[in-house]
Amino acid sequence: MLDSAAGAGINYSAHVTRLMRDLVARVPELGDIDLDRVLVFLRQGRTGADGPLASCHCLSLPDTEPGYFFWEDAATGRITRRSEWFVTRSPRVELGGRVVDFLISLSMPRFCDQRLSRSRKRRHYPVGTPDWIARLDTIVHELYHIDSERRALREFAGRLHAPDYAARVAGMVQRFLDMPPAPEVIEFLQYDGAGLVARYGSVHGVTFRSYPAFPRRYREAVAELPPPADLADARVEPVRDLGLRSFSEQDLRLRAFSAAAALPRIATTSSSS
Repeated sequence: MLDSAAGAGINYSAHVTRLMRDLVARVPELGDIDLDRVLVFLRQGRTGADGPLASCHCLSLPDTEPGYFFWEDAATGRITRRSEWFVTRSPRVELGGRVVDFLISLSMPRFCDQRLSRSRKRRHYPVGTPDWIARLDTIVHELYHIDSERRALREFAGRLHAPDYAARVAGMVQRFLDMPPAPEVIEFLQYDGAGLVARYGSVHGVTFRSYPAFPRRYREAVAELPPPADLADARVEPVRDLGLRSFSEQDLRLRAFSAAAALPRIATTSSSS
């Protein structure tokens, strides 16, 4: 659903998803990505503030080994408390019977207001490249993190970014534009936050019902294991983690965004399309 449920405005997350499908179909390095297992959603990110423009979140990370927290007395250094043993787990997101392995979040309106001429990645593009290409670069950057075969984030010698990661992304962007894509697929990227509102009237996007929260890894208590000797007398504190364990299409909402931030009201319920 590319338009908002009210029949006006733009569903930004749906437009980004359509663009991603075109990228996956045309760019060989992204061709193994199963976008049926990827969900694009929006979150708040004020322009000019620190924070990511976009992020790729992996939901298929394995459980951690059991562990615990402990607290020391500042004066004596003696350990007085510890947590229950716990593991850290990934939440489950299932939409229409399919399990989602990756989330890609866009920080609005910070994502829309980025400019190539003001970013470090401009050195990988010819002089005079339009500022809006920075948004396309960011989308390709996040997609390139996805390793669908391993259901994990792509690694380069144990790192998420190879030394030439930005150059690789720019090369993919250039090849995609040279094909070229249909105008309606990329037209929306040419507007910053204020421009989107002027062009479309309103901007909507998929968020989670618990906005601004979204699926994150959580801690869950497990059966007690023998503690080290120096923790034998420490008071045991329960593990308290309020993170949700599972999500479905019932947890998605279509929220209106302004050029400054997300509006406080929920526009309507949405599917992942």
